[in-house]
Amino acid sequence: MQEILRQLEMKRAAARAGGGEKRIQTQHAKGKLTARERLELLLDSHSFEEYDMFVEHRCEDFGMAEQRIPGDGVVTGWGTINGRLVFVFSQDFTVFGGSLSEAHAEKICKIMDQAMKTGAPVIGLNDSGGARIQEGVASLGGYAEVFQRNVLASGVVPQISVIMGPCAGGAVYSPAMTDFICMVRDSSYMYVTGPDVVKTVTQEEVTHEELGGASTHSRISGVADLAFENDVEALAQIRRLFDFLPLSNRSGVPLRPTDDPVDRVEDSLDTLVPANPNKPYDIKELLEKVVDDGDFYEIQPEFAGNIVIGFGRIDGATVGFVANQPMVLAGCLDINSARKGARFVRFCDCFSIPIVTFVDVPGFLPGTAQEYGAIIMHGAKLLYAYAEATVPKVTVITRKAYGGAYDVMASKHLRGDVNFAWPAAEIAVMGAKGAVEIIFRSELDNPDRIEELTREYGETFANPFIAGKRGYIDDVILPHSTRRRLARALTMLKNKKLDNPWKKHGNIPL
Repeated sequence: MQEILRQLEMKRAAARAGGGEKRIQTQHAKGKLTARERLELLLDSHSFEEYDMFVEHRCEDFGMAEQRIPGDGVVTGWGTINGRLVFVFSQDFTVFGGSLSEAHAEKICKIMDQAMKTGAPVIGLNDSGGARIQEGVASLGGYAEVFQRNVLASGVVPQISVIMGPCAGGAVYSPAMTDFICMVRDSSYMYVTGPDVVKTVTQEEVTHEELGGASTHSRISGVADLAFENDVEALAQIRRLFDFLPLSNRSGVPLRPTDDPVDRVEDSLDTLVPANPNKPYDIKELLEKVVDDGDFYEIQPEFAGNIVIGFGRIDGATVGFVANQPMVLAGCLDINSARKGARFVRFCDCFSIPIVTFVDVPGFLPGTAQEYGAIIMHGAKLLYAYAEATVPKVTVITRKAYGGAYDVMASKHLRGDVNFAWPAAEIAVMGAKGAVEIIFRSELDNPDRIEELTREYGETFANPFIAGKRGYIDDVILPHSTRRRLARALTMLKNKKLDNPWKKHGNIPL
């Protein structure tokens, strides 16, 4: 027995040592934590239960038979975050560069299977050189097994990917199928083909950071939802994000007790919207003033700033927020904002998170770049997402709701449950000036007449009452009462039941 115990401790020590002290020091010199250090920061103290510490690769070629390290480059298991169950894997770059072997993939698949059985999220900490070349197709098959789990788990349990080092080639497609992708600035990157291949094929010279760094993907491509300065900040923020998320599609939203009165009045909201309809205001101020304790967690803050998405709580329960941002492109919908909003709405619908939408949208962004880029298809994604969603949907029109964009932004016609408007809301096909110039085109050479007609059109349509007459708006509310009215609406909708017609799945305009 003593000999077995000695061997056990030796193997445990070898697994904990990873690739050895020298490689650990190299990892630290790059400003990166080791796989196990990351898990210590992510999970509650002493909550981690490790799986498959003794697993080793099975490759005999290219001298690999003499290089076996227990754990095979990935640490897997489960633990808790603020007492709530989560399954995790953390790739260890000190062991074979974190490369994925057949055994490495099997470890990841095991915890993903367990997560789906038990109804708990999966968080993956990615730091890998890609498929292990020495294993050839076996490692590629391993990636495909992980991909299959990503698809099966989608909409069943939340999946979060944290890119904390390299993630290239086929490896990028596993994070791409998860719900949230987070990156670390200056130490992580994602791309399908690296700078050398790009130079060979297209003659472009580009650095790793320019091609697939955190700034590139959080600002330009929109692949990354969040970018953080270092490993420590990333893991702390993942813990915060995790607190907003349900454990599974059957668990319901988490509740956090709050001392913030649900009927709190915010008088400052009465003057938030400027008298000049062309003057912008910051919609984030509204979001922070209606959520519990001002705690709004924004997703993709650096991408498509003309729409704001994120999580907050009302009366202790998680709510998903979507809001047009007048500070950017006047709040117009464009390709990127439609994609951004649609994916978030669908995530909320997957996990029964109620959606609150704040609308101030003058329409879709015009121009050849948008049309050539397929704004029709991308705009339809947001429309499809709202129309398909069966969760409680509450909408507040704060100022403008023009044209097709009015329809798209969680209108009553897309099964909005409760639709409010502020007193200064304008719901119309277009702004007064543009409408008059089309309707009374023959009188354009008479500026006084056009001005009079514009004023008349505005008085007729630049208010919420025409829509109210038809029941498209349920009530016109005072801005300072917005939090209370949202809370009451969400309470009323708590047990809402709505089913879509039976189908295998819809065909969203991709």
